[in-house]
Amino acid sequence: MRWWWREMAGLVLPVACGGCGRPRTPLCGACARGLGGAEARRVRPVPEPAGLPVVCAAAPYADAVRAVLLGHKERGALGLARPLGVALAGAVRASVAASGGSDGLPLLLVPVPSARRAVRARGHDAGRRIALAAAAELRRRGTAARVLPVLRQRRAVADQAGLGARERLANLADALEAAPGGGRLLGGGRPVLVDDLMTTGASLVEAARALRAGSEPRIGGLVQVSAAVVAAPPVSFEIIRN
Repeated sequence: MRWWWREMAGLVLPVACGGCGRPRTPLCGACARGLGGAEARRVRPVPEPAGLPVVCAAAPYADAVRAVLLGHKERGALGLARPLGVALAGAVRASVAASGGSDGLPLLLVPVPSARRAVRARGHDAGRRIALAAAAELRRRGTAARVLPVLRQRRAVADQAGLGARERLANLADALEAAPGGGRLLGGGRPVLVDDLMTTGASLVEAARALRAGSEPRIGGLVQVSAAVVAAPPVSFEIIRN
């Protein structure tokens, strides 16, 4: 129930910008533009792991964007979910376009699940909250979209902090699975993996593997699996630019 207390606190306590700390606004105009003002673009981590789907990000993970993401996820600034969702919605649209364009199917936003212990410690599921906000923004702009949380952890994993790219891949290998019946639901739309942040890409590689493994044989597997995140390391943007 910690989320309830945080939302109530936001009504009575002084508010400061989640990006720069400017008083009396949850997100100032400058930080909002840094989060979602630019066009979302395709990104690639360095090194790029095998099995990584097309990934698009709304903004580089630095400065105010980093502060906003951490404020929402770790400090319970739940009012930031909507602007983060708007940014993620832009990355979803870019991801669909980069992976072949829209085929008229509804978009199914599949959150990459966080570790259960992390969700308990934070008191809220940051990834799902942002995904719901992104789906709402897509619908507001005329795109059929909904959140489909069909992925779940099938085993415990070690804390990713401090692990290198190869260690993260090994840590997450076969850690996720699609919930029973999830494959049937995926047959009715175009799945897009969504997360708040991509660093090495290991989580998205494992999520894409689990999503494909859980697809129904009758639909021939998932032909298109793309991914969208709010932010990625600045070098990920530079690789594509160059």
